[in-house]
Amino acid sequence: MGLLEILAREAWTARTAWLILALAVTALVVRPIPVGLRPRLALPAYLVAGHVVAVLVAAGQRAGHYDPNTARVVALAFELFADISLAVIVLFRALLPRLGLELPRILVDIIAAIAVVIAMIAIGKRAGFSVTGLITTSAVLTAVIGFSMQDTLGNIMGGLALQLDNSVRVGDWVTLGPAQPMGRVTEIRWRYTAIETRNWETIIIPNSVLMKNPLTVLGKRSTGSELWRRVIEFTVDFRTPPTEVIAIVQEAIRTDPPPRTSMDPPPFVVFHGIRDSYALYAAVYWLRSLESDFGGDSDIRIRIYYALHRAGLRFSIPAQAVFVTQESSERESRKHSEELDRRVSALQRVDLFRPVPTDLRRRLAGDMTYAPFARGEAVTREGATGDDGLYVIVRGNASVRLGGLAGREVAELASGDFFGEMSLMTGERRSATVVATSDLECYRVDKGAFEHILREHPAIAGEVAQVLAERRAALAAVKDELDDVRRRRLETEKENLLGRIRGFFGLFDDDGAS
Repeated sequence: MGLLEILAREAWTARTAWLILALAVTALVVRPIPVGLRPRLALPAYLVAGHVVAVLVAAGQRAGHYDPNTARVVALAFELFADISLAVIVLFRALLPRLGLELPRILVDIIAAIAVVIAMIAIGKRAGFSVTGLITTSAVLTAVIGFSMQDTLGNIMGGLALQLDNSVRVGDWVTLGPAQPMGRVTEIRWRYTAIETRNWETIIIPNSVLMKNPLTVLGKRSTGSELWRRVIEFTVDFRTPPTEVIAIVQEAIRTDPPPRTSMDPPPFVVFHGIRDSYALYAAVYWLRSLESDFGGDSDIRIRIYYALHRAGLRFSIPAQAVFVTQESSERESRKHSEELDRRVSALQRVDLFRPVPTDLRRRLAGDMTYAPFARGEAVTREGATGDDGLYVIVRGNASVRLGGLAGREVAELASGDFFGEMSLMTGERRSATVVATSDLECYRVDKGAFEHILREHPAIAGEVAQVLAERRAALAAVKDELDDVRRRRLETEKENLLGRIRGFFGLFDDDGAS
């Protein structure tokens, strides 16, 4: 019998062709898996190569009239270990994940270890000795090893328990306590659990430590939504009514919530207590992205800052602050005069107030309110009622939009522009949404401030109506309109607006008609 025939018989008996075919099929099965997630075939390839070498040795020994049994046992060992490796890759790394079933890594390792033990028993029987007898007779050695490796075994059992009960999963944000670092679980191994912090650090925690100590999983409840409650404290002068502070800040947060803030449950504000020189409040909100807690807290603080400033409130100053500026009536008068001049200058840019005499315009400037807005906040909202203020921009930019905050932009406003004149003069609904595209400083003229002037000088209403009519006619006119058509349209618009202004401010003629 020739060497090639002996080799063919040995390969057929050892199932070498089937083993090589299984390796090729496995390579085709894992090929669609992305490169970064694709399991490595190096180990099964090495085992198949070892099997082929052992078969060649067995064929050579048989051709030389030597006993090939040892080489055959080695070939069987490589075959069984290669089969186990290929089965684990195909079943647990390729097929089950495609079906949406992904077992914990530790459980896969245990199944593979059990299969290896069974293979070793089969190989031992083929070689002529009993593996089970070896395990039984080495009970004392096993006890000694187990006692010396109890910490390692504790880590292994802890890792197994963590993955089997699914209490902690890869991707969870966890912390061991208030003073302990917080991070995201990236890996659960046999011995340890790896946690990556926001400081770009990786903490290796033995699994036995996780099993013995309380572990807080952030943003995880039975509802399944990932939210984390955050509490932002701020202080206001204790003489300010708490209901006013709560209403102002809560409305600012709920009306224009920052991108990372959840509205279900909605954020709220609580009166936390009174300290030595200030009242303490807390804004409570739920963060949707646990990776950006500092950014979410900063967004909420910005909303609080601008909401308080629009309401004329300020953060409280600690009692121990030392004032080195000498306050005097002359200094206060100078500051008031400078601010008043600034407001008068802003009003002079508004053609709506051109008919108002200079002395009345200065009095109106004194009744204006300072209204700052943060970038991204809505100054007015389309369709809103009860908001009858006119805004004059003194610094910053704003966008006029139709269809809400995400609607189509129809105009851009800058320093010196104004908007909201129709709501001030007639009380009609807001016709557009105005959003601050940068930090915005405005002066607001309310109905009450302008009402005193109209009541003392009712004739101004007609002149103001003329200005409003001109603005409306200019916007509505088309290029081919004739002058007389435009004039009649202007007169009609003026009469209509004058009637609405008188009705809104309660101005009546001597006969009682508006």
